[in-house]
Amino acid sequence: MECREAVVSYLSWGLVVGGGAYLLRQMQNCAEYGRYAPTQAHCCPARLGWFLQEVPALFVPLLLLLLPAEAGSGTGRRLLVGTFMLHYFHRSIIYALLTRGRPIPLIIIVSAVIFCSINGFLQGHFLLHCARFEDTWLTRARLTAGVLVFALGMIVNIHSDYILRGLRKPGEVVYRVPHGGMFEFVSGANFFGEIVEWCGYAVAVWSLPAFAFAFFTICSIGPRACMHHRDYQQRFKDYPRSRKAIIPFIL
Repeated sequence: MECREAVVSYLSWGLVVGGGAYLLRQMQNCAEYGRYAPTQAHCCPARLGWFLQEVPALFVPLLLLLLPAEAGSGTGRRLLVGTFMLHYFHRSIIYALLTRGRPIPLIIIVSAVIFCSINGFLQGHFLLHCARFEDTWLTRARLTAGVLVFALGMIVNIHSDYILRGLRKPGEVVYRVPHGGMFEFVSGANFFGEIVEWCGYAVAVWSLPAFAFAFFTICSIGPRACMHHRDYQQRFKDYPRSRKAIIPFIL
């Protein structure tokens, strides 16, 4: 497959604009899923919903990997595509099987399927068919730092999800105060971990598509962490006062 630089540019700037628009929308109205979903909404069971909405970002790059006529440094491309796919393998397979979350509105699933399909194509196509890496690229400090930050963020994200699952017994829909790990510092520890992941990915790739995705992630789940923070404070009068919403000690 030939590199479609114009498509890559348009989709990347689309993520930037879309992220800004989504941020403004969430500042006005909370996205209606999870604890904020209306009870009358048409919903899908949480496990099936998470699988359906996240799996395109795993399968689309996988399909691109199987296409011939790749160019550039194969090791570098596969490393970074694998990094991207690793997150979505966990999210669409492992997390989906373990989650005890609320049913997901169908409109949210459809929107997520569209986004994950487009972003999966953007990241995969850029890395596999457009990116050019020098022979010494794999030894650069920026790549190492970016991958390490990604790994750290993924560990925080997975550990935070584990803590949240432990707050409920199967079938429960109650909310309790999470403790442990990054939850000692921020209310949205799982969101913080995911933001760190994609910022590390952006540093490692060092490209417009990667930075656009990191920006979209910050705009989409950053405000949600702030909403959760306010919700915790309203629900629990003894909620830890030292805990911030999304950035430890700051916000």
